[in-house]
Amino acid sequence: MPIASTLPSNSGVSLWTFPEFSFQPVFEDLAKVTPPSLINNSTRTEVYDFIVANPGIQFRGICTGLCIAIGTAEFHLGVLKKAGLISFVRDGKYKRFFVDKRFSAKEMKLISLLRHDTIKEILKMITNEKTISHSKLASNLAITSQGLTWQMNRLKEEGVVQENYAVTRITYSLNEIYVQALPELLCIIEQ
Repeated sequence: MPIASTLPSNSGVSLWTFPEFSFQPVFEDLAKVTPPSLINNSTRTEVYDFIVANPGIQFRGICTGLCIAIGTAEFHLGVLKKAGLISFVRDGKYKRFFVDKRFSAKEMKLISLLRHDTIKEILKMITNEKTISHSKLASNLAITSQGLTWQMNRLKEEGVVQENYAVTRITYSLNEIYVQALPELLCIIEQ
């Protein structure tokens, strides 16, 4: 039931205030450890939930996905970052956002790479084949050998793939530390 405010009777205006509704966040654990001022904002909660559902999303992806202005996104991301609820990693000129302490540094690096379509397809093929030749990979992806070399150099620099030389061909395989993590992270990205 609304409660009338107490204004002087000669003002001619009466204001009605409504009792606050309790807000149930999507993640109850978040509510237990987070000050209410951080999660009582619906836009901020949407931003947080969007990052939970889309780990490694870049800034413009958040703005577009939630249909919010750049300044609004910057503000709420800043509040969430300052509160220690989210973190980001650099991916070239982009920032990729993650829920804080959900993924290891290696997993965040791999998720960031998987957000690039060509790299995601390369890693899916290597995961399925275990070892795949340069020519077969270029043919399956329908890209030039030089384009594939550029992508593979990036993956080698990041330590994700290993390059093996045979007499007449080059083959690629996943670095052992990513063999188990990659299928699970691919599932997260493709949801």
